[in-house]
Amino acid sequence: MMIFERAVSGKGIFKVLAITMGFNTLIAVFLTFIGYGKGWYINFVFSQSLGLSICGCVLAGKYWFHTHSPARNTLIVAAAIGIGTVAGSFLASALTGIPLSFILHGEQVPIFQLFFLGLLFGTIITYFFMSREEIAQARDLVQEERIRRLSLEKENLESRLRLLQAQVEPHFLFNSLSTILSLLETDSGKGKEMLADLTRYLRASLSRTRGKTTTLEQEMDLIRAYMNIYKVRMGDRLRYRIEIPEHLKSRPFPPMLVQPLVENAIRHGLEPRIDGGEIFVGAEEKNGYLQILVSDNGMGLDEKAAAGIGLSNIRERLQTLFDGEGKLILQDNNPSGLKAILEIPNQKDK
Repeated sequence: MMIFERAVSGKGIFKVLAITMGFNTLIAVFLTFIGYGKGWYINFVFSQSLGLSICGCVLAGKYWFHTHSPARNTLIVAAAIGIGTVAGSFLASALTGIPLSFILHGEQVPIFQLFFLGLLFGTIITYFFMSREEIAQARDLVQEERIRRLSLEKENLESRLRLLQAQVEPHFLFNSLSTILSLLETDSGKGKEMLADLTRYLRASLSRTRGKTTTLEQEMDLIRAYMNIYKVRMGDRLRYRIEIPEHLKSRPFPPMLVQPLVENAIRHGLEPRIDGGEIFVGAEEKNGYLQILVSDNGMGLDEKAAAGIGLSNIRERLQTLFDGEGKLILQDNNPSGLKAILEIPNQKDK
């Protein structure tokens, strides 16, 4: 019974009092309609005096005697209703000019009945707010459980992400090192250049796995080093452009969202083609979203690749990190190739 706890501070008090006054007015209308009391004015004054006094006493009791014990809460509410009823009766008597002795001696039966009806409806009002508070508490518990579940899902997803990186990067590393060794024998200049790119990539990748966020510029540096390594292996068959507006470079950005898209573009779009192709990576703000575009003019993405682990992982991370508002959109890129668009809401950057 956590009645009125949220109303003890701030605008909640005024909301509770306003609702109580509405109830009191309905009571006065009802009493006047059935012929009780001494007319609308007296009914209205008695209803408001009793209802607001009971409400005020309950609020004060909850404020001064805060407890989580159901038994003590019940006692506090019962005492507050009794005190509020007496206080409201004296107040109504003072405002209407009707002596309380008329009520106590039973000489004014309609007013005596009005007194008990006011007490009854005051109890109803109290029960109404108790029910509202219990519903609100249940809703809060559901929300807390949802937040806890999402946090666990996010931690699980990040663990799976690191496991995926641990599985993928050694394969990429061994292939790159093999290429570097071959180049050092045949073209030492390109070998050193590729080694420098690999070092930059590994340094950025290592720092990225230790944090939950990076910046868009750091992510693009990683992508640039990644594609430079492939460019040494593919030669002129791989061309790329990265265009990021200056004001977006320092924007916080979750790691490991763009690289799988670039990797898919290379493996499924450009490598199978004899003449290769071009990859474009860009960013812009549009309709309240940060949009990251990865497009290629290669062979496109087949159904098997579209349902692969990399893209599924991206969708799951977007779902978890941005409460279902992040999106991954795949579109055909005319005349050939694929467009992959990441949409991230501005207000929930991670």
